[in-house]
Amino acid sequence: MKSFFMKVKEKLGTNTSDDYDDIPTEGQEYVELSTKPEEAHSKIKVRPFVLEDFADTKLVLDALREGYTIALVNIKPLKDQDLVELKRAINKLKKTTDAIEGDIAGFSEDWICITPSFANIHREPVMPKVAPGSNMGLEEF
Repeated sequence: MKSFFMKVKEKLGTNTSDDYDDIPTEGQEYVELSTKPEEAHSKIKVRPFVLEDFADTKLVLDALREGYTIALVNIKPLKDQDLVELKRAINKLKKTTDAIEGDIAGFSEDWICITPSFANIHREPVMPKVAPGSNMGLEEF
């Protein structure tokens, strides 16, 4: 192959053999590249967790810090067991979520959703409740 390139270069008018010293000739080995795709964290996981104890927050936090996990956390077992521990666990989750610039929101009474920085949780705009018969501060015409 080296000789082919040399002949082409000669016909083009320049002849320096130093340019092709790194081209393998017969008998030299080639580097084989694997066709198997490497394991990458490009896929996002939606993973459920159950908080039965404050120590269970570590599993959730470790998964969130990886950056590819959306956590759905069932807080009912801890809520039924100890409200003080639940509050402590939620505060820990909130602080870590803020640190990774993620998002956290509760849905229903027993579940919390926590996302990394690349995802946001949709929230419906909350309309203020108006008492019946109220003109909402508008003057009558």
